[in-house]
Parts: sequence; structure tokens; C-alpha cells
Amino acid sequence: MGRVMAPFGVKGWMKIQSFAAEPGTLPTHSSWWLHLRDGWREFSVEEGRVHGAGVVAKLEGFETPEAVAALGRVDVAVPRDRLPPARDGEYYWFDLVGLQVENLAGESLGTVAAVMNNGAQSVLEVEGDRVRLIPFVDPILRRVDLGAGVIMVDWGSDY
Repeated sequence: MGRVMAPFGVKGWMKIQSFAAEPGTLPTHSSWWLHLRDGWREFSVEEGRVHGAGVVAKLEGFETPEAVAALGRVDVAVPRDRLPPARDGEYYWFDLVGLQVENLAGESLGTVAAVMNNGAQSVLEVEGDRVRLIPFVDPILRRVDLGAGVIMVDWGSDY
């Protein structure tokens, strides 16, 4: 859902880069999981709000900027069962990772290794005979079938 980027202020708040389409959804959760060096650990959210393009938050157990800085840049997650269902035509990025990507000619282009945003659009990183970056937008995106595990794209194998 996001990544801790830096301390914010002097009372243990942290600046979060939100990966959500709507950053305001992250502070609505009562707890977050942080990916620490020794694994994932849950923390209660005392307060949080949108701040610019990201989020600032105060988590239980962090009282100083030094405590936040000691985290480094760690990932922030929320359990899947706490997320609302995706709307028609929308997908959680983590649901796309691992899907097979095929073009209109029926050729396999590989498997989705990651999804990223380049500022203008979402992009699939597809690993196959080589790595391809395929824009996840109309008219390139033709169909996503989560049940079958396939994404159909209008993208040549020689692109």
C-alpha cells in the first residue's frame, strides 16, 4: 500500500509514499503492517492524514523522529481482507502479479513480475524471453481474466 519515506516533525510522525490510487484510503485503516528486517509486524495507527501527494501518520510505538529514521524505507501493507472489493474494470496491482500475458496473436509474452506507475500510467513489467514494459491502458489492454490467470494485450512480441 505504501512505503515509509522519512520522519515528519518531532513527535514520531512519518511521511508515507502511498501506492494507492487514492492516498486517503491508507489512513482509514486502524493498523498497518510494516516489513521490518525480521519480517512483517503490525502497528496501530494513532493518527493519519493526506499530506500533499502522500500521507503522514503517527503509529503506536514511535515517539521520536530518530525512531522513525531507524526504520529506513520499509513497505507498508494492509491485509487483503481489510480492503474493499475492486470495482468493475479496476484491479489491485498485487492481483496482477503472476498472471500470464498474451497478445492478440496468441503468443505468450511472459508473466507479470511487477506493476508500477511512471507518472502518466500504470505499466506491467512482464518477464518472458526478455523483460517487457507494457502500458496498462486502453487500447493496449484488451482483457484481464483473473480466474483464468491471463491478461490479453494488443502488443507485438517484437516490441
